[in-house]
Amino acid sequence: MKRSATKEIWSWISSIFLGLLLAAVVSVFIVQPYQVQGHSMDPTLYDQEHIIVSKLSHTFSRLPGYGDIVIIDSRTGRERTLKDDLLENGVMQLFVKPEEGHALYIKRVIGKPGDTIEIKEGRVYRNGKELKETYIKEPMLADNQTWTVPAKHVFVMGDNRNDSRDSRQIGFIPQDHVLGKKISNISW
Repeated sequence: MKRSATKEIWSWISSIFLGLLLAAVVSVFIVQPYQVQGHSMDPTLYDQEHIIVSKLSHTFSRLPGYGDIVIIDSRTGRERTLKDDLLENGVMQLFVKPEEGHALYIKRVIGKPGDTIEIKEGRVYRNGKELKETYIKEPMLADNQTWTVPAKHVFVMGDNRNDSRDSRQIGFIPQDHVLGKKISNISW
């Protein structure tokens, strides 16, 4: 009798371990829930809103498309590693505290490699054509500026342009710092 109880306990422990391992693999490489922090994407996404993010573009090193809403690692001055991906998933964050000063941002892709992005009189232009941005919160208050997006990078901005820390401040986002693309909102 004692032997079967021990066997059952080990069966439960191995099932829980395999479940956690599978959840970690799915959240690192396939999909992950994410909670919006802050108001930089108002009115498209609101503070504390929950979304589902596809990690497949990050896993397979594909550039996101124009207008895609993406999660980025704001630490653009350092290389990312597999360790970063493992430590940032929701399962691991139950056990490991995130690195100090580390921020994941949610932004919209405005420019891809080779694009020239201009801000003129509060409007955004890509390669000389004004973007039709029906999603922004309010007219942007900004000085005229121009950027050319380098290879393997993107230029991102928040939809609440007057309250967003984005490529205008942190610079171009390396392709490997684009961690995933929003695919759905979560309704609770």
